[in-house]
Amino acid sequence: MTTNHDTVRSDRWARTLEELDHEIGRLAMLCRVPILESGVIERVLHGDRLVCGADNPVAFAKLRDLLMMHFAVHAKWAAEVGEPEVAAIERYVIERLRKSLPELGGSWPPA
Repeated sequence: MTTNHDTVRSDRWARTLEELDHEIGRLAMLCRVPILESGVIERVLHGDRLVCGADNPVAFAKLRDLLMMHFAVHAKWAAEVGEPEVAAIERYVIERLRKSLPELGGSWPPA
């Protein structure tokens, strides 16, 4: 029964994280921020709007806030279930985002 409970909890967390990260992806596209490229998340977290290809201060602020929320959720879940499980959920979510929003990584703007 514990395994079923753990699976349900992991699935719920994956859905929650996917919804959060999908909104992050949508905002990144509005700001034309290649969010999945190396070092870009750190720049957004530090408030570096030069990483944007389009000037949208409101969307950028929300993007930054949601990224901070993502990392807060990650820390909470890691404390509850351990870093390896949370990392596995994040890898799954990122792979799904790469497929559904290919504009998030690679060269910018997309060809």
